[in-house]
Formats: sequence, structure tokens, C-alpha cells
Amino acid sequence: MNPRLTQAQQRELSSQLGKVSLQLLYKASVHGYTAAAFHQRCDNQGPTLSVGYNNTGYVFGGYTSISFNQSGAWGNDAKAFLFTFNGANVLKYQVTNPAHAVLMHGTNGPYFGNNLGLCVNSNAVVFSNPSQNYYNFNAAGMHGDNLQLVECEVYKVEECKLLEKPWRNIDWTSENKTKLLVQIQTYKPTISSVSQIRVLLIGPVGAGKSSFFNSIKSIFRGRVTNQAMAGSSGTSLTTQFRTYHVKAGKEGKPLPIILCDTMGLEETTGAGLNVDDISSILRGHITDRYQFNSAVPLQPEAQGYQKSPGLQDRIHCVAYVIEANKISIMPSKLEDKLTDIRSKINLVGIPQLVLLTKVDEACPAVTEDLTSVYHSLYIKNKLQEASQRLGVPLSCVVPVKNYSQELELDQSCDILLLSAVNQMLCFAEDYFDDKFSDLEV
Repeated sequence: MNPRLTQAQQRELSSQLGKVSLQLLYKASVHGYTAAAFHQRCDNQGPTLSVGYNNTGYVFGGYTSISFNQSGAWGNDAKAFLFTFNGANVLKYQVTNPAHAVLMHGTNGPYFGNNLGLCVNSNAVVFSNPSQNYYNFNAAGMHGDNLQLVECEVYKVEECKLLEKPWRNIDWTSENKTKLLVQIQTYKPTISSVSQIRVLLIGPVGAGKSSFFNSIKSIFRGRVTNQAMAGSSGTSLTTQFRTYHVKAGKEGKPLPIILCDTMGLEETTGAGLNVDDISSILRGHITDRYQFNSAVPLQPEAQGYQKSPGLQDRIHCVAYVIEANKISIMPSKLEDKLTDIRSKINLVGIPQLVLLTKVDEACPAVTEDLTSVYHSLYIKNKLQEASQRLGVPLSCVVPVKNYSQELELDQSCDILLLSAVNQMLCFAEDYFDDKFSDLEV
């Protein structure tokens, strides 16, 4: 579920409210153009921004600092306002009658002071009544007098507080970056039959699996690279099982880690990565460039099935790749798939961690300064939620920022990414110690 609001529009709206994060709660085209669907996802969520989109391109809506409910009463809110976009800028219309700022009614969606309603009486229309002067606005200027709604979204508004002391300690110096680079380049698995550990990346479409590999390669090449296909498509751009090797420099030796990329997970049955392929991947039966089939998992008699994989072919660590702002709104079917995958991984005792991506997009304070990531209470809460929903200890959840639109490397970004890789090496070592301590080292 991707927001229709652009990143620029989200930043502009957030700037009207201080340092806040916007989390998409409700999208009418996904959850239904009904008041019931709206209330199910948006009641008792605290401050929210409701956004309507009409068929002539207007983007407009309202903000309330109080929670939606179905009491049938008016909500008193002196902080409420209506808004519209004038190009890249937001025009605000403050509430003039706070006692009638928001109507809390079970048969309506967002309903602001008898002036603006989105999804009224479970109809996909805009209701606008400027004659009821609870907000001072001009209907033609706000939405062009066009009441044909094509989408409605509601975003939860959360304050991004920075704690005085970091909740995790990290060294952001160039010396630490160098130390991490050396640790990774010189690492050697304790099992003599394994020269490179294999890390399997699993996650929803668009979460940043391929981008993570591109980012790691960029660090060791000294420039931003884009080998693995990455983007923001609604379906998985990765259709093959890929094993990516990284060299230390253009002509350097391969690093002691192989990143294995899978097809993205999708909530729809028969789409995205087939969960039944996971066991074959974990045990090393699936080889590089195997073409995934969402409907049918790989069979032992199929061409390309590796029947007798060695320890070096197995997966030694699994990393779930999840967007920070999407952990709270993960669809139940997708969560069920991840639970099924986790149970398969637990059966073979492979250590698991979570890469929480796009932390810079999740929190404005982190957008301004990536080194504040461990001061952000919002990011801490997202890590805790990821820990609970994915069933891994909090110490196994690490925030990262992939390279996406940058043209130059950033030291803080590199340190977060390298710290994640170093954690993978440590987890793989734990796997060897636990499962293969009797093998030759």
C-alpha cells in the first residue's frame, strides 16, 4: 500500500505541524469507499490528516488533533484546519468554530465542521458546504468546486521526539567506518569448508532488498552503483534468485559475504515469492538465476535443482527487509506469510535479523540528520514494533538507509549499512558455533 501523497507533499504538510511523521492508515481504493472501513482503521488513532483527490488533480483535506470515533457528537478542536495545495505549497484554512471542528459519525468518513466531508454516507464523493462558516475557505480555491472524489487517504500524525541520550551507542567517526571496512574485508568463517557466508534477504515488494545490495557495493566501490534492479514498482522487479558478490574495490578480492536476493513478498495468493521455495533456498537447493514461479515452487526433479548442496551452499543468516513506515500497516495476509517463513527458518535454526529501511523518510529529524536515528523515539518505537510483529529480539532489529537518489556517498549512511553487515557476520558465526562446532575449523 503506497501513499498517493508525494514525498514533497508529505514534507510540506509535516512542516505545518512541526517535526512529525505521517503514517498511512486508510486508503479508500484499497480498504473500501465506506465509512465502516474508514472507522475500522482510523478510530482512536490520535491526530490525523485526511486527504482527498478529485478527478481534476486537486489535493485537499483536513487535519484534526483529536481521535476519530463514532459517538455522533461534534469534536472540539482549536488546532483543526482545512488545506489545499497551491502548486508545491500548502494553503491552510483555520477552524473558526472549534466546538464544531469535526463530526464523529459512524455513517461518514472524515467530516470537518459541515464544511468538508470525504466519503459521506459511504459514498465516494466530496461534501463541501462553505455556507456553514465553521472554517473560512473558498470552495473554488480549495478543490475547484469539483466533488468527484477519486481517492481518499488518512494519515496518522506522530510527533518525532529526539531523546537527549541515544538509546543505542554508535560511533559516527571516519575511524569507525574504516574499522568496519577492515573487519568485514578480513573476516574468515570458522568453518574451513565455507569461504563466504550467505545471507538471504526476504521482504515485501519495494522494501529495499535489491537497494541494500547496491548500497553495500557502493560503499566498497567508493561510488554509488546500481547493479541490482531496484525501484518502486507495485510488483517485484526481482524475478530470479540472485547471489550477489561484492569486491573490495574494482579489482579487489571478493568480500566474505554473499547477499542472496529473492522475489518480493506480496499479500495476494499466487503472487510474489512462493513461501514453499524458502526451504529449498535455505538448504542450498536453488542456484543462482533460478526463475521464480509464484504459482509452483521448485521441484526436486526440475532442471537447476541442486540435489546435494554443501554447507557452503546453504543460507547462514536471514535478513528481513521492512520499511519503517509500513510495519504498522502490514496487511494481515503478508504478516501470515512472514510467520510461515519464520517457522520454516526456525526449523533449521538459522539466525534472523531485521533491516528496518527508509528510516530517513519515516522521521523528519532523521531526514535532517541521519546521526539522530538513535535519538529518535519514533524510530525506537518502530524497531520495537518490528521486533514484536516479526518475532525477533529487539537487538536483532537494525535501522538502515539505502542509497536511492543520492549521487555521492555519505559517511553516516555508510556506517549504518556497514554495521548491519557486521551484524550479519556475527550471526552467521553464531550459526556455525551452534550447528557445526564438531566440524574442522
